[in-house]
Amino acid sequence: MRRIKFCAGHRLYKHGGKCEHFHGHNYVADFFVTGDTQDSVGRVVDFAELKTRCKGWLDENWDHSFLISESDDNARKALQMVVPSRFFEMPYNPTAENMAKYLLEEVCPTALEGTGGRAIRVRIWETDESYAEAIVDEVSGLVSTALSEFQEAT
Repeated sequence: MRRIKFCAGHRLYKHGGKCEHFHGHNYVADFFVTGDTQDSVGRVVDFAELKTRCKGWLDENWDHSFLISESDDNARKALQMVVPSRFFEMPYNPTAENMAKYLLEEVCPTALEGTGGRAIRVRIWETDESYAEAIVDEVSGLVSTALSEFQEAT
């Protein structure tokens, strides 16, 4: 597992609550990678290589950007009025679940190409206490998402 931190803003289009407003988070993305073989050192993929590839994509696309749904014309117009502006349009609402799904299905296959590794789970921490994750069922190849709250033992 490789953990990568990034900062981004978003809003949840047609949410109906406070998350419909522009706001941001200090996100943490956990990438869980497996492979069929290990290299001569005993690694599936070098952690430094995971960092270069996964963090590189996040830095280039999501870090210090606003994530919006491609159907959210109002947010797009508002962000285009700000110069300079940086935003990333997702094919669906940028919930933590959808962010994990997007990274797992769209980003990881390309980012990990040629490494011998494949991502089987991506976890997005939106706060210190809550995360969502997308998981590949290695038999069916289907991706499922889940939302969880972390509670420290007292």
